[in-house]
Amino acid sequence: MPVASMTGFARGAGQDGSVAWAWEAKSVNGRGLDVRCRLPAGMDAIDPEIRRIAGKLFARGSLSVSLQIDGGQGQTRLSVNRDALDQMLDVCRELRQDVDAAPPSLEALLAIRGVVELAEEEAPETRSQRDALIVSNLRETLDALLASRQDEGARIAAVLADQLDEIAKLAEQAADNAALQPEALRARLNERVGALIDATPALPEERLAQEVALLLVKSDGREEIDRLRAHVAAARELIEAGGAVGRRLDFLCQEFNREANTLCSKATDVELTRIGLDLKVVIDQLREQVQNLE
Repeated sequence: MPVASMTGFARGAGQDGSVAWAWEAKSVNGRGLDVRCRLPAGMDAIDPEIRRIAGKLFARGSLSVSLQIDGGQGQTRLSVNRDALDQMLDVCRELRQDVDAAPPSLEALLAIRGVVELAEEEAPETRSQRDALIVSNLRETLDALLASRQDEGARIAAVLADQLDEIAKLAEQAADNAALQPEALRARLNERVGALIDATPALPEERLAQEVALLLVKSDGREEIDRLRAHVAAARELIEAGGAVGRRLDFLCQEFNREANTLCSKATDVELTRIGLDLKVVIDQLREQVQNLE
């Protein structure tokens, strides 16, 4: 599966007789998978199916799924809830025994919530068949959302490829920098060792060896450059493999940034400092794009 963005939008629609419906599904960035549903009254049974399908298609993202239904849900008729009406009449009789009050009017009784109901004359099998069509259209809509996210992911992957190429180019420039070459390192080391030897009081040989080793470690950035090369290769492999690689690429960006920071701290000339700063800029841009990936 190719890499996918967490941003996308899709719409699906259908009709069955006099009833028409429309699905809308959109997603934005999220730390995990968060599905929110907005369904008409009486359609709550579809909610688990939405979450089940979304869980199979998506790994991350904040999803909003809404359903709008237009048209009658079958023919309806007014129905009096006799049980509710009888209970209200009993209450009225009891109250009239306690207080001298006129009996309630018929209009007042029928206005009480629950006494008069709208009853559907639609056959259950007809409703069931239509619900199946609505769910089928839901699957098509979420498939379209996945395709939208993958299209956006392909565009992001192209940007990431260019940024990784730039990081690789800067890493090679750093490797070619004279400050990292053995001759330059040797000359700088000889200069600093000479200063240590001339120090008063003179350093013991063991301490001198420790200082020399420390100078070598602090001035040699080739290890960081090797790691940058390895991170570039790893990032390219992740993008090529596809799927939900956003988190792993984000962790890799942290490693990129760590090596660039270390390289800047070891820089002993202006050119290497410039390269390190350019690396940090590109790595920051890379991470911004990675934040959008699933």
